[in-house]
Amino acid sequence: MVTHGSVTLAGKVRSVTPKLPRKEKRSPIPRIKVKSLYRKRVVLKRELST
Repeated sequence: MVTHGSVTLAGKVRSVTPKLPRKEKRSPIPRIKVKSLYRKRVVLKRELST
């Protein structure tokens, strides 16, 4: 098996990349949320836990 580069250099990019703060999760647009609930309920025939 041929290796492409040194194993000692593995992961160097991740350690140098600056850590970015997490973005806040926004709730989906109401129309899209209703559409996904419809898909779960009718198309996939799943029970929704509320």
